[in-house]
Amino acid sequence: MVKTPASPETDTLSIELPKTIGLYVTQEQFAALAAANRDLELERTAQGELIVNPPTGWETGERNCSVTGELYLWWRNAGEPGKVFDSSTGFILPNGATRAPDASWVSGERWQALTPEQKGTFANICPDFVVELRSSSDSLKSLQDKMREYIDNGAKLGWLIAPQQRRVEIYRPGKDVNVLENPAELSAEEVLPGFVLNLRRVWN
Repeated sequence: MVKTPASPETDTLSIELPKTIGLYVTQEQFAALAAANRDLELERTAQGELIVNPPTGWETGERNCSVTGELYLWWRNAGEPGKVFDSSTGFILPNGATRAPDASWVSGERWQALTPEQKGTFANICPDFVVELRSSSDSLKSLQDKMREYIDNGAKLGWLIAPQQRRVEIYRPGKDVNVLENPAELSAEEVLPGFVLNLRRVWN
């Protein structure tokens, strides 16, 4: 269901949008929709198609919290000058898509290089590090496409975590995808030195 924001002339209307019909919006229209629908996680493809993601279930929400929390603790304890973001944060990628990873990090050097305009509601940058957690309703292919999009737009490391299968796909620029079956932990290597995610909290 897509809601159109209210205006002085009209009330808010609701419309059921079949999956076979795409809704295309400009960046300005997307920003207005996101402001009017803060309870939804909205994304926009590079072609301008609107993607509406409903609120997550409690299991996915708990797992997202675990991953973001561990990332935040690493950042705080390491004294890194970069920025950590949760799943509600959208970024405008170089290809024009607006994406919201489940967890992400941007280096301090790249963040400080942005102008005030580029640090708008949706920062014009692709995070250095991104995490996507697959829920039971997520299409694996769509998430894999999204991970490749992050890498193509400047991400240095990406983790696609599928808790139901206890499977992780690791994405790096210029390298084949590395698939791990039931790993106990993940290291962010030189991208985030010292950050190791304990996956037992995610699997449980």
